[in-house]
Amino acid sequence: MKKIIKNLLFVIFLLSFNFIFSQKGNFKIDNGNFLLNGKPFTIHSGEMHYPRIPSQYWKHRLQMMKAMGLNTVATYVFWNYHEESPGKWNFSGEKDLKKFIKTAQEVGLYVIVRPGPYVCAEWEFGGYPWWLQKDKNLEIRTDNMAFLEQCEKYISQLAKQIVPLQINNGGPIIMVQAENEFGSYVDQRKDISLAQHRKYSHKIKDMLLRHGISVPLFTSDATIYFEGGNIDGALPTANGESDIAVLKKAVNQYNKGKGPYMVAEYYPGWLDHWAEPFVKVTTEDVVKQTEIYVKNGISFNYYMIHGGTNFGFTSGANYDKNFDIQPDITSYDYDAPINEAGRATPKYNALRNIFQKINQNKLPDVPKPMKVITIPKVKFSKTNSLFDLINNRKPVVNNQPMTFEDLNIGNGYVLYRRKFDKTHKGKLEVKGLRDYANVYVNEQWIGELNRINKKYDLEIEIKAGDRLEILVENMGRINYGSEIVNNLKGIISPIKIDGNEVTGSWEMFPLTFDTFPQHDYKVKNIAVNTPVIQEAEFNLQETGDTFLDMREFGKGIVFVNGKNLGRYWKVGPQQTLYLPGVWLRKGKNVIQVFDQIKNNISIKSLDHPILDQIAK
Repeated sequence: MKKIIKNLLFVIFLLSFNFIFSQKGNFKIDNGNFLLNGKPFTIHSGEMHYPRIPSQYWKHRLQMMKAMGLNTVATYVFWNYHEESPGKWNFSGEKDLKKFIKTAQEVGLYVIVRPGPYVCAEWEFGGYPWWLQKDKNLEIRTDNMAFLEQCEKYISQLAKQIVPLQINNGGPIIMVQAENEFGSYVDQRKDISLAQHRKYSHKIKDMLLRHGISVPLFTSDATIYFEGGNIDGALPTANGESDIAVLKKAVNQYNKGKGPYMVAEYYPGWLDHWAEPFVKVTTEDVVKQTEIYVKNGISFNYYMIHGGTNFGFTSGANYDKNFDIQPDITSYDYDAPINEAGRATPKYNALRNIFQKINQNKLPDVPKPMKVITIPKVKFSKTNSLFDLINNRKPVVNNQPMTFEDLNIGNGYVLYRRKFDKTHKGKLEVKGLRDYANVYVNEQWIGELNRINKKYDLEIEIKAGDRLEILVENMGRINYGSEIVNNLKGIISPIKIDGNEVTGSWEMFPLTFDTFPQHDYKVKNIAVNTPVIQEAEFNLQETGDTFLDMREFGKGIVFVNGKNLGRYWKVGPQQTLYLPGVWLRKGKNVIQVFDQIKNNISIKSLDHPILDQIAK
């Protein structure tokens, strides 16, 4: 009986807590302070992006944050995630932004929304829809009418989701960001005047206000970029600033000489690129910096507290003149306190100890981690050359290779093919490659071209009647810096052989892999380095999270039960793919692989990830 009464009292407590938390409140900035319902409030936030986590796990990850001692969650909203094609908006299912925000409220967290329109975030094209580039009159991130019209459509749709969930309407949203990291962009785009830059950023702010955003607005930049990034009427907050004196001086300069003071992005980990070492930040450094913020009453947001995964083709890329492009890996683990699979790390436990010391009440228990399983070796029952799939399709024909955008696709691959009527010998040059390609003659592999290594040419010999094939992959559009305006994919300039431009009838076969292609598989011998599609079935007695072991594979993507888990590449540092247990089924499951360079017999999984192994 006592147990029943105890449980009943607990339920009443939860109901009353949710009732109180969901009542209309007030969050404002006044006299240099954050005020929550009239009382000073320090934001202890963690960043987590709902598109990078299966919706079934949202509550668990938010509970992990609450149990660590945080009071707020920050999230970007990715424009291109919700506008799936021009004018087609989706805020349902895995994309249910309202549900994510309401779940945070249920857990007891306030919410900071960072809607862009530009978000960076190591996300494809910084959140912009790829088709914006099809409008030749449009230039992103500028005071450009065509671009601003598209931004207005996005903000209008966004407002329908978040305005009802602002704190003054009974929701948990306490702040909204106006633009994002604009100061660094201003610094790089010196061809545009500061006055013109500010004209654009203030129009974005005005759109947010016009569509009903009533909670405080803020900007987010490194302190050295505050001049270009600050927006009148929005609180300037700092990215990556560890020096309290520098933080306060910069904020005071652009906020009428007073606070509040907030580090909108403090980095307990860092992002990672293919073919580069996995970056780690020590627990000791994160603990030390957190204690400095806490001691000085600084509000802050861990970017990231939990990274998750760049499923499908959502990962972006950095631009670097030494590499040209640096594509981001599929895992967004970020060396964050909560790892990719939602588990507590030593960093998490150390930070929880700090927050427990400053909380009067005992923190909630840390939620149990999700079950982990392993999948024994599964043999592929179906394997075929990608060329067999291509040969059953009708090509697009043009005198010059066309870009992905001109072919009206955003992601995936395009096979470019041309038949020659006379012999050509010499250097094949594809200087307009975006981003990675394998080259074949009569479906026989000749070599690899790779924008990362700036390898744009190779020696080739083509005889009369031969067919040249170039299979090109978009490895993610640039998401940061001034090069974001140069983001066409595919082959974007003429191809040359021995210095002569190759014109004439080019055939192009778009391969978007929105779903894994259906195919009538036939057993046949497959040549080395031939692109292959493979399929296998396996049965499970139980489901759980697992990590597909891709060390014996080459480069490609994996689908499980129709879900695109993302890219893998033998170069590392990532050698496994995270497979959430909620995407598996008891009984029959289907795994499908597209590998651009290697044919494998089988696949298996591990009970742990491998994210820090560069191929030798």
